[in-house]
Amino acid sequence: MAIRNVADVLVETLANAGVRRIHGVVGDSLNGITESLRQRKEMSWFHYRHEEAAAFAAGAESQLTGQLAVCAGSCGPGNLHLINGLYDAQRSRTPVLAIAAHIPSVEIGSGYFQETHPQNLFQECSHYCELVSSPSQIHRAAEIAVRTAIAQRGVSVLVIPGDVALAEASGPVADAASLLPAAPVVVPSSEQLDRLAGLLAGGRKVTLFCGRGCAGAHDTVMRLAATLKAPVVHALGGKEHIEWDNPNDVGMTGLIGYSSGYQAMMDCDTLLLLGTDFPYRQFFPDDAKICQIDLRGENLGRRCKLDLGLVGDVGATVEALLPRLQAARDDGHLKASLANYRKAREGLDELATGKPGQKPIHPQYVAKVVDQVASEDAVFACDVGTPTIWAARYLRMNGRRRLLGSFVHGSMANAMPQAIGAQTAYPKRQIVSLSGDGGFAMLMGDLLTLIQHQLPVKIVVFNNGTLGFVELEMKAAGFLPVGVSLDNPDFAAMARAVGIHGARVEDPGDLETAVREAFAHDGPALVDVVTNRQELSMPPKIQLEQIKGFSLWALRTVMNGRGDELVELARSNLRR
Repeated sequence: MAIRNVADVLVETLANAGVRRIHGVVGDSLNGITESLRQRKEMSWFHYRHEEAAAFAAGAESQLTGQLAVCAGSCGPGNLHLINGLYDAQRSRTPVLAIAAHIPSVEIGSGYFQETHPQNLFQECSHYCELVSSPSQIHRAAEIAVRTAIAQRGVSVLVIPGDVALAEASGPVADAASLLPAAPVVVPSSEQLDRLAGLLAGGRKVTLFCGRGCAGAHDTVMRLAATLKAPVVHALGGKEHIEWDNPNDVGMTGLIGYSSGYQAMMDCDTLLLLGTDFPYRQFFPDDAKICQIDLRGENLGRRCKLDLGLVGDVGATVEALLPRLQAARDDGHLKASLANYRKAREGLDELATGKPGQKPIHPQYVAKVVDQVASEDAVFACDVGTPTIWAARYLRMNGRRRLLGSFVHGSMANAMPQAIGAQTAYPKRQIVSLSGDGGFAMLMGDLLTLIQHQLPVKIVVFNNGTLGFVELEMKAAGFLPVGVSLDNPDFAAMARAVGIHGARVEDPGDLETAVREAFAHDGPALVDVVTNRQELSMPPKIQLEQIKGFSLWALRTVMNGRGDELVELARSNLRR
């Protein structure tokens, strides 16, 4: 296609970078971009009902494919709606380029209709954010934006006034070879690897703590764990990469983790962090030696005091480390940790039951049924709050399944938009949104996007009539819950009204059939499951004066999910 204007240069550059769609909501300041897309066969505009959903979808596409994804918003309020999804992409470290259309260039600075300053607004959630005020800028700005998003694994933003997008531009556009820099493989020096090997050799009870930086390094980490006879704990971001085919797995730690994962870290004398930026300092041991391997040097030691920090790719670094290690002989720590895990796992599995007539439905049972019915290569997206708890505890990873969520940014309403983005990237793959009733309702308008684009996304709504995690936090801090109750409609009836397969389930005896029928349906489907609101209530035996003034996040606690206990595993006087 002949290059005529700035919009054509940008779209051609994105096409050469492998982009096949732009997620967004149209507006007159985007006319140049949408017109350029209209004339192309290899790229398309993907229309949403809300720009925030478009940004979340772009982030999900990028996380699954590992490639650059693009979203766009019109001037002022349009692109401003992108910001939450862009924060999520930036903090998830996945390459997304946002096109923020702007008011006419001659009006900038005059208080014009819908005027904002996007180049300032998006600075904090991007690695590159620039205003294109002249056609002569577009070639270089577009190339830098693409390369920066890919190389830095984050967000780039191009701010383009509508009139500038239509201005004449010419000249060659960069090809894929120059736009797509190959990721370097980083390995620490031999001296650093020798030091790490020495520290690990001196430990009698070594534990590995694995995060999303272990992606692609599963087998290598398993060899390390076997050599060290070390239990393997994972952060939520590491679940999909490290949990499966792992004989040393002892579960998660953290607020929504297992007591076994917590204990394996607290009982060790040497802790090795692999590709994790787990933020909660209260879950790290005080007395153990701690070493860390991370590709990003700025992550080293920012969560806990380190004895040694190494900059490197987890897989390549562990490969270089293994020949320096002798196989450990003492497996007492591993055996004890595995025994703790079996006990914790049994306790959790006992909760995931449902018998006909026993209402309300346990949300654990919902997650278990979804896990059993879903395909072996399903992609799950879970809303922040209690759906994340159930996904973390009951969805089984196998090396092919994927798990998405707003795990670092922690935004509500992420699941359904992320599922939409996943389905656009993989039209034939089963995509499941585990939505909370509050999160689903927040961006519910994009339920219509499923119909408009005929996306066979499966949505399971955990309908407990409350902002469940917020209610729990209020109780934990000694406050009576305020403003958390939700007066919900029949979501299934609403889905049917817009042409989506919908089923409402109130009895556990009906759940599996409803989920199987929805997942087998050849189009979008929604299952509205009425679940127990009090599933994660605070234990009555912990007195108000013991917790008043303390956030649940500040306590070293692990919820066991029973609704009758809160396990305190710290050095405090609260006991089971």
